[in-house]
Amino acid sequence: MRVLVTGGAGFIGSHVVDALRARGHEAVVYDVRSGPGADVRNPVAVAEALAGVDAVSHQAAMVGLGNGVADAAEYISRNDLGTAVLLAAMADADVRRLVLAGSMVVYGEGRYECAEHGVVRPGPRAVADLDAGRFEPHCPLCGAELAPGLVGEDAAADPRNVYATTKLAQEHLAAAWARSTGGTAVSLRYHNVYGPRMPRDTPYAGVASFFRSALGRGEAPRVFEDGRQRRDFVHVRDVAAANVTALEAESRPGALTAYNTGSGEPRTVGDLAHALAAACAGPAPVTTGEYRLGDVRHITADSGRLRADLGWKPEIAFAEGMREFAAEG
Repeated sequence: MRVLVTGGAGFIGSHVVDALRARGHEAVVYDVRSGPGADVRNPVAVAEALAGVDAVSHQAAMVGLGNGVADAAEYISRNDLGTAVLLAAMADADVRRLVLAGSMVVYGEGRYECAEHGVVRPGPRAVADLDAGRFEPHCPLCGAELAPGLVGEDAAADPRNVYATTKLAQEHLAAAWARSTGGTAVSLRYHNVYGPRMPRDTPYAGVASFFRSALGRGEAPRVFEDGRQRRDFVHVRDVAAANVTALEAESRPGALTAYNTGSGEPRTVGDLAHALAAACAGPAPVTTGEYRLGDVRHITADSGRLRADLGWKPEIAFAEGMREFAAEG
């Protein structure tokens, strides 16, 4: 299979390229790092890149929480306009197989259960609560404490920042393309991906990268909130393997299928900081109480559907991945 990988020179995309080639496929790298002409928003260049292609792995995106709404236009241009240009070119080129780099951020807050009211969806956290160090969402009906759980793909989307909104829009665009063309579209809703080649020292890098960079400078990782916010840290090679598995699978034509893509082992941000500090033999993390307004408290999802439908499972354990990640820094 000849696969066009947008963002193929980037963090996740480059690992997708490696995984495709390891499975005997031909990977065509399309990435703005190769030159400004290779922007996914360039319809002429995208059309040329699609020549002879059987499928597309769409990894190109502007990622991270960003700067409130100040960079909203850039996010929408790169993520949503870029996806629309790609899909239109795929329709013209009769390329009918797409795997999209989705994200768990489309859910907003994760799944919560109230002892009295069952499963509830708390609203965005109030600034006054965050300033006072009250980080946990409470039941919107009775104000009681909530128990976080795993969110499934059928949960309602509730994006809480600009980046999350663009990732949900990408899924809607891909679904519309699939219905229009009869193509197959899969969105892999990534959790917190980490591993070799992860970007560092940019406002859009992930928390694992921030912690490793601090440790590389001999500084203690600075953990926001109280460090107890739950995430699912999944290794980039496992994510790349999920992409190849989805590209090879027989998917439902004329529709988009979403799959949560995580390790299945919820960890706290504090767990991550302590694991990296230990692996780097660096100073212990400090918990600062700071927060970012667009962040959610807990988001961990059930990746069982991906395992059941496609037979994928993560192979790299958290401790092993942390040691490798620390050694690269």
